[in-house]
Amino acid sequence: MDRPVTHDPARLLPEEPDFSFESLSRRPDVEAENLQAHDSADRLLLDTAAERLRENGSAVVVIGDAYGALTLGAAALHGVRGLRVHQDPYSGELALRRNADAAGLAETYRSLPLGADLLTGARTVLLRLPRSLDALEEIAALIAAYAAPDVVVYAGGRLKHMTTAMNDVLGRWFGSVTAGLARQKSRVLTVSGPLPAAVQPANRFPLAQRHDVGLPAPLELRAHGAAFAGAALDIGTRFLLPHLAGARQAQTAVDLGCGTGAIAAYLALTRPSLRVIATDQSAAAVASATATMTANGVADRVSVRRDDALAGHPDRSAELIVLNPPFHIGASVHAGIALKLFADAGRVLAPGGELWAVWNSHLTYKSALTRLVGPTREVARNPKFTVTVSTRR
Repeated sequence: MDRPVTHDPARLLPEEPDFSFESLSRRPDVEAENLQAHDSADRLLLDTAAERLRENGSAVVVIGDAYGALTLGAAALHGVRGLRVHQDPYSGELALRRNADAAGLAETYRSLPLGADLLTGARTVLLRLPRSLDALEEIAALIAAYAAPDVVVYAGGRLKHMTTAMNDVLGRWFGSVTAGLARQKSRVLTVSGPLPAAVQPANRFPLAQRHDVGLPAPLELRAHGAAFAGAALDIGTRFLLPHLAGARQAQTAVDLGCGTGAIAAYLALTRPSLRVIATDQSAAAVASATATMTANGVADRVSVRRDDALAGHPDRSAELIVLNPPFHIGASVHAGIALKLFADAGRVLAPGGELWAVWNSHLTYKSALTRLVGPTREVARNPKFTVTVSTRR
């Protein structure tokens, strides 16, 4: 049973919010018995930072909150208002919004991009540690650059996903990094003392890398810290690209789950008359893909959007969709996200439209693609990846 921490009654809303961790939903993200909307690391973070939250209720930033446990827990249990929140996945933003509405806490926070508006003057930061060290490095650099000099960062996660390398990354930007006691297989690092700007490392994001993919000039990728595969070219995408020459002719194509924008940029470079929409739910991916289009000189023909799958696209509106689907949700291997993307592609494709997809061969997605999109044929296969094209009936 959740027990509220005693706090100043003057900082409460007129009515006590209706909040409990168990009431949190993942929607519109995939729901499943083995996928939870909160975990013990969220509770440990809130407990560890409790005193600081009560003292600095108007200068609190939350980064990496999955579905609202940290944000709404800080608001409901510690009376914090004016929370500034950044969640990389758009589905997380939508889930937080739904959960906040249900709890009567919609006015307690604002969602902001990762940057100055989020972090300027922050005195307390609740951070769910990302698994990517690049993502952690970019976050640490921005906190050190913009937060108040007395900022304290509470960085927590599950023990199985934490490494001592995370301490090393944080130590490049802050003078003090201490590890708390583990509880329920979770731990919190308490971080303080941003180093003076003169001795901080250079912020190296977005990363840049060039790739030979058979075009007259190398394909240039840009990547912010949380972008999947960084500035490297994902090997599944590399396998897919040359086969796209066989895709139907179209006026507009959609790169669904665009990541750093490799597929969208390749399509624009190989089909000069094509207009491309690149969409991803990750804020880091959208920022990366936007930079990739500029680097390759195709920003005038590629529109980059942040969306939950293809929620912003009307039914039967697309001629060509290209997809390299993820096979995990956060830290969990789960087919649900790929099936959601297949279903949305089937909804958005016009009759005769094509979905080109590359996926790990052991996942055997062909029957799902046929059911959710239409007749599906194998275009290419190697021991690791399969490329298919599904035609909308």
